[in-house]
Amino acid sequence: MFTKASAPLRRIFRTATVTVAAVTMVTTATACSSGGSSGGDGQIAIISKGYQHQFWKAVNKGAEESAKELGRTITFEGPDNETQVEKQVQLLQTAIDRNPAAIAIAALDSAAVAPILQQAKDKGIPVVAFDSGVDSDIPVTTASTDNKAAAAEAAKRMVELIGGKGEIGVVAHDQTSRTGVDRRDGFTEWIKANAPGVKIVDVQYGGDPAKAADLAATMMQAYPNLAGLYGTNEGAATGIVNAAQRANKPSIKIIGFDSGAAQIDAIRSGLMAGAITQTPVGIGRETVSAAVKAIKGESLPKTIDTGFYWYDKTNIDDPKIAGSLYR
Repeated sequence: MFTKASAPLRRIFRTATVTVAAVTMVTTATACSSGGSSGGDGQIAIISKGYQHQFWKAVNKGAEESAKELGRTITFEGPDNETQVEKQVQLLQTAIDRNPAAIAIAALDSAAVAPILQQAKDKGIPVVAFDSGVDSDIPVTTASTDNKAAAAEAAKRMVELIGGKGEIGVVAHDQTSRTGVDRRDGFTEWIKANAPGVKIVDVQYGGDPAKAADLAATMMQAYPNLAGLYGTNEGAATGIVNAAQRANKPSIKIIGFDSGAAQIDAIRSGLMAGAITQTPVGIGRETVSAAVKAIKGESLPKTIDTGFYWYDKTNIDDPKIAGSLYR
């Protein structure tokens, strides 16, 4: 039994106590945030496609809200942009190595992540796909917009806007993710099946606004009678708007996908005819809810349709629509 410690020892004890307290505070704060590390302690590891678009911040918001309500903690991370497939694969591998309670993945490349998910299955970690599907049966469910149906709605609106005839082009954000493929194919297939007077003259790929602007500018030069352009995500759509402004082509009907300040402003000003919005906060909420059910061993449908809306200047302020928009 200690009676009275010397002054040096008392200083050591005080230092150790402060250090332990500091570590405890950091660990607690991390566990309550969306950026903590997991040690198999019930966290849900969420891997998104990136951070450059406000869409993912809205998904993160919904995920955090749901996690708080359900008494869970999450990590939410993604590569710097949506071209970094290898970086996303690395993040997924690191997440699996942490042995979380569940993993949610929005795949940049639906095929690239599939082999790694087998590791999660082997460790008994349930996997939920969101936004984009995965070329694998391992995910217990996929929470996403029906992107083919949403793109078909965009095609229908485009045909109405250009009077049922004319040349149109597509700038898709990629051709590797399920969302990129479905938003392209849903649009082009509807046009081919229902609008004989409309010709799709070109399909290019670029989800970054600067690249999309260059692609759209080249398309407008190659096809001077272009009547409409469709961008399959926030970056592609805003890039098209920028290119049309620079080329002084206000007659071209532009339809986008997703939301964000640039698209909202373009629709209000008339530079963009309208866009399809998903429900990003809802996607985040449904993803976490599904992960918690999977952790508990509850059954889930193969897909969870998170819905979509068409919006333009006539309904952009409708509360039902406004709740799914983000700046």
